[in-house]
Amino acid sequence: MTFKQPSHEAAIRVTAMPADANAYGDIFGGWLFSLMDSGAALTAARKAKGRAVTIAIDGMQFHEPVKVGDEVSVYCEIERFGRSSMLIDVEAWRRQRHNEEAVKVTEAKFTFVAIDDDGNPRPVEN
Repeated sequence: MTFKQPSHEAAIRVTAMPADANAYGDIFGGWLFSLMDSGAALTAARKAKGRAVTIAIDGMQFHEPVKVGDEVSVYCEIERFGRSSMLIDVEAWRRQRHNEEAVKVTEAKFTFVAIDDDGNPRPVEN
């Protein structure tokens, strides 16, 4: 499958390290998931101008493996707003250390809710 890399700036960019991999050098799906959740959280907090929390993740699909040494870039785009929530489209792309070509490795939809200091939902301006 061929995908078009997002043209906007990555929310997060990290190099996959040996501690993030199994004995075969493949990066753990949980590590990649955590990176995607962190990128989406940064996007949500910026838009909410404050605290926002993950309440759902839909449709996570793994397309390609990530190996130790790969640069992983997470791209986030707010797809839809509710009163206090936002649906964020998240894609993770990998680029081998000495290569220019990026390949999409996974994608998912993350739903975040803006909350106040007491943990109650609060409105988000869209």
